[in-house]
Amino acid sequence: MKKAQLLWIDLEMTGLDPARDRIVEVAAIATDWNFVEVARYAAAVKVSPRLMRRRMVGEFWEQNSAVRETLAAESLLNGKSPRAVENEILNFLKQNFKTDEPIYLAGNSIHQDRKFIEREWSRLDKKLHYRMLDVSAWKIVFENKFGAKFVKPDTHRAIEDIEGSIAELKIYLGKVKR
Repeated sequence: MKKAQLLWIDLEMTGLDPARDRIVEVAAIATDWNFVEVARYAAAVKVSPRLMRRRMVGEFWEQNSAVRETLAAESLLNGKSPRAVENEILNFLKQNFKTDEPIYLAGNSIHQDRKFIEREWSRLDKKLHYRMLDVSAWKIVFENKFGAKFVKPDTHRAIEDIEGSIAELKIYLGKVKR
């Protein structure tokens, strides 16, 4: 029985420009509306080492050089073509979601990831609902209206970032009265 209702996705990219950067790592966790995990998926994406050297520069990557090196090594050693990864994600959706309904995409600042999905994985993009569950919207309200700051681990690895986003939304929803 297909019981997943939310597709949590996190992408690690060579940078934030969908026209010039590429997806290096993807993770997905399918959950129900109680955020109970149904299934998970993760993959490294093959990206040209030359592109990674050219685009994974600047202050962010200098501060996260260990992550950069790990992502580059994973891409080189275990990376699959973007098309192969998209095929695997589409199969993941087929196994865990109803096929006749658009799927809600969820995550932190998910609009940015969606730009990369639109550009690199158009078949996946067509399966997604136009509405998204963006945890960063909750973050803005809770930090600025209530002074409540959630600090999640800053690993910059896709699966851990999703786990942190789910935990963060659970905290915010725990503060909402029924």
